[in-house]
Amino acid sequence: MKQKPVSLSKADYAILNSYKILAEGLAEYLGEGCEIVIHSLGNLEHSVVKIINGQHTGRKEGSPITDLGLSMVKTLSESESKRHMSYFNKTMDGVPLKSCSIAIVGEKGYIIGLLCINFYLNTPLSDVLEKFSITNGDNHTTAFAESFVDDVDELLKISLKEASDIVYNDRNITTSNKNKEIIAILNDKGIFNFKDSVVKIADMMGISKNTVYMHIRNISKKN
Repeated sequence: MKQKPVSLSKADYAILNSYKILAEGLAEYLGEGCEIVIHSLGNLEHSVVKIINGQHTGRKEGSPITDLGLSMVKTLSESESKRHMSYFNKTMDGVPLKSCSIAIVGEKGYIIGLLCINFYLNTPLSDVLEKFSITNGDNHTTAFAESFVDDVDELLKISLKEASDIVYNDRNITTSNKNKEIIAILNDKGIFNFKDSVVKIADMMGISKNTVYMHIRNISKKN
């Protein structure tokens, strides 16, 4: 059956726009060897609403959906559970690709677009490794330390220790202000958004929950 344009609602357009941000993040993470495309089924003749690294295929925003894209929409629409497919592919010039098509589902549960990822397999390995090197000189990439934990209590302990280390190693912070500064750091990190975190942090610090609440209120007033 021939694929027809889909009538999109305001909510559907908002969903497609949210995927544009996802595409930008994926492209920055994966590097120039990956083409990221967002297709909207609202206009098949100009389905590409976002494309990054389109230099590989010469496509740009406003380009039409491909014949394979139409086939993917049909296949994914007929599946009751699987809404994504990974496969090997080739460009018109014969360049090998590892591709993935992911259905974008609208507010009514039907497919309104596709997120397509095409990795060019002839990308030099040195380019791929450089993108994943911490010394690649990418000014847009910052190194962070992330705590991977099994439960919230462990996260609270780690966060409290990190904040305490920062404060107690800073000689410019007076002893009377150390608890306040520790709580300020935890508050900035969003730690107190967790249920019962105020009580638990207070117990770990050996102070009352009212003291923690007082510092949080004072921080909020300054902001």
